[in-house]
Amino acid sequence: MPELPWIFTRLEARSLIDIVAVSMIIYWLLSVAQGTRATQLIRGLVTLIVASLVVSNIFDLTALNWLLSRAWPALVVAIPIIFQPELRRALEQLGHTGEWLRTPFATHAESEMERTVDEISRAASHLSRIRYGALLVIERETGLQDYADRGVPLDATVTRQLLINIFFPNSPLHDGAVIVRNDRILAASCVLPLSDREIVDGKMGTRHRAAIGITEESDALAVVVSEETGAISLAHSGRLITGLDQERLRRSLRSLLKLDREGDSPTPKSGSRNGRRRELEPNADRPASDDRNAAPRREAALTHD
Repeated sequence: MPELPWIFTRLEARSLIDIVAVSMIIYWLLSVAQGTRATQLIRGLVTLIVASLVVSNIFDLTALNWLLSRAWPALVVAIPIIFQPELRRALEQLGHTGEWLRTPFATHAESEMERTVDEISRAASHLSRIRYGALLVIERETGLQDYADRGVPLDATVTRQLLINIFFPNSPLHDGAVIVRNDRILAASCVLPLSDREIVDGKMGTRHRAAIGITEESDALAVVVSEETGAISLAHSGRLITGLDQERLRRSLRSLLKLDREGDSPTPKSGSRNGRRRELEPNADRPASDDRNAAPRREAALTHD
């Protein structure tokens, strides 16, 4: 390879920084697309382009070469349209500068969130015991005011008694989601976007699909209590963690909200007497509840009449 020494002679600090910067951008974009439908779209697009280039060069196809040369400008317009959800998610992640600027010292807002986490964990545990379905969404950096405006405004302090009353069957506010901001309940009976991924397990109800959907659209956390099985689940970043109890839910929320000084991991230790928590990747074909004997019944839809 006679060109190799020549390449090394042309390398300088600015060129290395340029290569590293481009590599980091590509890696970041691929990490954002990981676990979404964009992964299959990228594979299909790369396969189509590579196959077309190989065939056109091997067989010297003039018309195909001309078509490929004219297609590059169209890709500049088509790629943002095809990958619009993933690009929006990437830009939202860039806008989450609050976590980078967090101080290591406890603040008043953190103490409010600690109390909110405790109240939500207790409410979810009680709702699980009495088999009342529930969906609670905790707002983080991405604002959820658009979804709160579609529901019934409350602006009330988060308490387990209020949450239990909201999700009482046949009550006016039970059919929908509760949105929580800091230590306040913004609104109840909110309609959330449903995840349209085919990989969502068929045994999951509409509440689980809505929980995954809102965490795909934002950085919010969603707590789900199954009306059929009483199982408690936690959705974040388009993934669903199942098999939780009150203490594990509290630890998971504290860890994801960065309230723990020690940085406790939300993953439970193996061999726990209370069972094993599982995290359902969007591509995994596994049940949404640890109760394997539970009937695969659908949950009530989160829609308004």
